[in-house]
Amino acid sequence: MPIKKYLLTGLLACLPLALTFWVLLWLVGLLDAIFGGLLTGLSAVTPASTGIVIEQLRHIPGLGVVLVFSVLLVTGALVSNVAGRWWLHQWGKLITYIPIFKSIYNSVKKVSDTLFSGNGNAFRKAMLVQYPRRGVWTIAFLTGTPSGQVADALGADFVSVYVPTTPNPTSGFFLLLARAEVIELNMSVDEALTYVISMGAVAPAPSSAQASE
Repeated sequence: MPIKKYLLTGLLACLPLALTFWVLLWLVGLLDAIFGGLLTGLSAVTPASTGIVIEQLRHIPGLGVVLVFSVLLVTGALVSNVAGRWWLHQWGKLITYIPIFKSIYNSVKKVSDTLFSGNGNAFRKAMLVQYPRRGVWTIAFLTGTPSGQVADALGADFVSVYVPTTPNPTSGFFLLLARAEVIELNMSVDEALTYVISMGAVAPAPSSAQASE
């Protein structure tokens, strides 16, 4: 029936936009909740007159997002110069003297430096690996090569890969595989992620070699 066809077509057209708005609204609500908690703490230690102003700020929707964006922007601008980097280095040294914070901060910093550095190779290449057993293939992402004691134990020519779960690629498995056991793909990371999230429903575009055949 045409009506059923139109409804399904409209659903497919509106679903990505609706999900995008839902994620954004959830993020705004989360940041506003965090900001509201900070305001609650401030109102408990400030005079009553200041508390009225804080209570008014609590009812401004999206203010937490604006403030977080502003803090990130100002921090990025400060750290981009020599003086800002020096202060950031001093802050990092201070954190390393706190036992619990030291472990968390160092781990998160190493991961963020690897993932977001401009010259790193993390998540820069998609590949096929056999997981969870031989004969079964899945999408993985190159995260680097083993080093230190791991490289000494495994030997040369191994790669570190991340195998994401579907449809939520933020969880997954970290594997160390021989380079000969992985197949590099001629597709972008975005295309590979889309393929994983859609559970194979949205296939990547054919490579130039395949398209010319």
